[in-house]
Amino acid sequence: MRIRIVDAFTDRPFSGNPAGVLLLDAFPDDAWLQNVAKEVNHAETAFAHPLPEGGEADWALRWFTPVAEVALCGHATLATAHVLTSTNTHEGPVRFATRSGVLIATPRPDGTLTLDFPTAPLTPVPVPDGVAEALGAEPLSAFDTGPNVGDLLVELADEKTVRDLAPDLRALGRYSERGMIATARAADPAAGHDYVSRCFFPNLGIDEDPVTGSAHTALAPYWSERLGSPELTGLQASPRSGHVRTELRGDRTLLSGRAVTVIDGDLLA
Repeated sequence: MRIRIVDAFTDRPFSGNPAGVLLLDAFPDDAWLQNVAKEVNHAETAFAHPLPEGGEADWALRWFTPVAEVALCGHATLATAHVLTSTNTHEGPVRFATRSGVLIATPRPDGTLTLDFPTAPLTPVPVPDGVAEALGAEPLSAFDTGPNVGDLLVELADEKTVRDLAPDLRALGRYSERGMIATARAADPAAGHDYVSRCFFPNLGIDEDPVTGSAHTALAPYWSERLGSPELTGLQASPRSGHVRTELRGDRTLLSGRAVTVIDGDLLA
């Protein structure tokens, strides 16, 4: 069957966040899906199959890291929508049935795709003991991001602190279900982004995720309140890097970006 590797939240190859994408007739057993994701060995591999016409969704969609299935993934959803639209497999907005409800991806005339995702609920929590040591920086505040995202979100002093992080990844895994989002206000908004972030997910076998769409469903409400604007641009300052444009709409968050197919081949197993 056909397998593609797509770089998401970027307009050029070898940047953004790579995801495997497989379009199927139906979902095989979970063990096979997990084995394929382990073989692909990217942060997520997306599996999708078409649904009967007339329902609330067009395609069923699931996401697997190399070690586990996840409830929500932005970059692999963007990658799947890119494959569907760029190959003319689907025209117009794509409705995906997922573990997080129906998610919609809408192609735009400028070539971007916009994802309609649930906004993560943010609950202030005390900074847990040991987080500063594990992260290598002192958080200003901490927030639980709810069940779909499953991260601890921490704000740090400034952009440089976020960029310079070299955390103890094994220690970070103790503090949340998935991992940790570290963020700070942009040092210079004229540089093209309003805030920066980095995401570490050791519990899912991902030391550092290059660009995390689901994390931006928490970053968008966090920074929109502080910066006084529903529309912002986040830079995920990983080594591969990528931009996510966010628009907060109450209990929904719109995430916009581009994607590029870099590998298109056959899976023989």
